[in-house]
Amino acid sequence: MRTMKTFLFLLILPLTLAADEVAVTVYNSNLGVISETRRLAFNQGVDRLAFRDVPTQIDAASVRFELVSPGRQVSILEQNYAFDLVSPQQMYQKYIDKEIELIDKDGRLFAGTLLAYNSGAVTLLEESGRIKIVLLENISEVNFPSLPDGLITRPTLFWVYESDYSGELECRVGYQTGGMSWSAEYVGLLSSDESKLDLSGWASINNSSGKTYSEAKLKLVAGDISRAAPPPRAMTKGMAMAETSMGAGFEEKAFFEYHLYTLPRHATVADKEIKQISLFDPAQTAAEKVFIYRPERHPTNVEVRLKFVNSRSGGLGMPLPGGRIRLFKADDDGSVILLGEDRIKHTPRDEEVTVKVGNAFDVVAEERLMSQTRISAKVEDRQYEIEIRNRKETDITVTVEKRFYGYWEINESNFAYRRKDANTVEFEIPVGAGQTEQLNCLARFTSR
Repeated sequence: MRTMKTFLFLLILPLTLAADEVAVTVYNSNLGVISETRRLAFNQGVDRLAFRDVPTQIDAASVRFELVSPGRQVSILEQNYAFDLVSPQQMYQKYIDKEIELIDKDGRLFAGTLLAYNSGAVTLLEESGRIKIVLLENISEVNFPSLPDGLITRPTLFWVYESDYSGELECRVGYQTGGMSWSAEYVGLLSSDESKLDLSGWASINNSSGKTYSEAKLKLVAGDISRAAPPPRAMTKGMAMAETSMGAGFEEKAFFEYHLYTLPRHATVADKEIKQISLFDPAQTAAEKVFIYRPERHPTNVEVRLKFVNSRSGGLGMPLPGGRIRLFKADDDGSVILLGEDRIKHTPRDEEVTVKVGNAFDVVAEERLMSQTRISAKVEDRQYEIEIRNRKETDITVTVEKRFYGYWEINESNFAYRRKDANTVEFEIPVGAGQTEQLNCLARFTSR
């Protein structure tokens, strides 16, 4: 019985050559679109060809074939996607009812017909007719006669084609793959007076598609595209550490109803790697710190948010893809302190960005229902009191977002307000340093 020391390819077919050019477009939603230009070797007439070096998460139904070489004709008649890869488990499964040899750590040979296999043992039918169970923890070598039919060493597209020419032709092959996504990562450094924000943006590209794309033209699409639900697939585990790529950032433009970011140089996107590339040069913009109290959500906490406008006049003006933003501020000794982090949505230029930083330590708020009076069978008055205590050494303004439900109106209030939507009203409450302010409002509810 011959020991299989190395794995061989399943079929001896014309091989695909290395890609001359590859373009990679990555989306936010676990999707990559790949376009490769390769020189492929064809035979005249009807024949088969193995298109290897494709990602393990390729969507085989999305494959597009285009002949680039002029004056020739090649038609793809049939396509088969083979992804039953060689592994110890698969080798055992394929050799059920076939002969194998096992050698243990002491050099003893066990040979016979494989009847069953699990992760810890194999069951053999020996030539004598005896059944033997061999524990794999004692085995140092397993010999299989050959590579079983149907197993391959890497995912492969097998094509049946018809060609009017024998020789190499330049072809363009496009396909979609899962296991690729990207997100924006923002880092903001707040000035000492908290009035300006230095913002930098990075594209974080995650490739777990099962293939490395070397020296690729790289594009990123920001936006929510509609996709049909894919069949479930196993998740790929294990990612390498992130690689940070310095240098020129992306060039942005509107594309259809999305935004397209093109890297003006080639980049290698390695499998099982997170790659980070600068989205834009660091920019400074005006920022405003605001305090928000929402009693229905957080009875005593006052949120701290940072607001800025994504405008050219304000120092930005580039459409900001959705992603995570981290905010920092430098201490007097130069050390940088994390203030908080949040996620922002896709933000067009000239729109406002609001980032939740955290909860204010020195500002406390409390709401109380002071009275509830039945005016009639369908009308009820409720008196609310909201107390805001500012223990800071600076004056602040707290925006109170109070929610009401049903049919309501405010009949009395000691502070001006504006109706934000059908269920929300906003009050702006100035509170001096070390001071306490009380908002009193009378709301009338009517049932119908």
